[in-house]
Amino acid sequence: MSAEILIVDDEPEIADLVETYLKNEGYCVHKFGMAKEALAYAGDQKLDLAILDVMLPDMDGFTLCQKLREQYLFPILMLTARVEDMDKITGLTLGADDYMTKPFNPLELVARVKTQLRRYTRYNPGAGGGPTTEYDIRGLQISRLTHKCVLFGEELSLTPLEFAILWHLCSHQGQVVSSEALFEAVWGEKYLDSNNTVMSHIARLREKMHEPSRKPRFIKTVWGVGYTIE
Repeated sequence: MSAEILIVDDEPEIADLVETYLKNEGYCVHKFGMAKEALAYAGDQKLDLAILDVMLPDMDGFTLCQKLREQYLFPILMLTARVEDMDKITGLTLGADDYMTKPFNPLELVARVKTQLRRYTRYNPGAGGGPTTEYDIRGLQISRLTHKCVLFGEELSLTPLEFAILWHLCSHQGQVVSSEALFEAVWGEKYLDSNNTVMSHIARLREKMHEPSRKPRFIKTVWGVGYTIE
């Protein structure tokens, strides 16, 4: 069964281009130029991934991302013509899983879509995922079967990417995982020296876990090396 992908972009030429490349890969595409129409459509359909433009006529893409994330776990990829780091951080903070700046290479976009769908399928059994496994670490319970993470009795609302990061760290408990290794394992791409994506996602994950910034109880930084859950 092909993945159902939502595209929200008010530039028809870009939306049509993305649609063409995704359909060539066998995906089913649903296009909208307005955020509110896309949001209403999402409520009636089972979607596997969303591609959102930041600049939309009726609602900015960040707000749309936040509204989708309140209800759905599927991966969200943001598109923007702006290159400021703060825009990227804003998108990731609101629940986006990936980010591309216009103009972009359509083949790279397709590759990122495939990566996100593989991760979503792997870590979310409701989307056809894998074996039953879970960890329980000092009150932190994470299950790949239910795609749930519970911390001291409180269920955390994690994006698929945040779940994958935490799962990878839990599965390597007691080991220090470098930023490079974590990025390549979770994102499935080669790590670049200037890449601060891992740091941004770890910060967001700690925030959701109510971790003290100076003395986190779970995800600890080993400066110059990486991250660990002891």
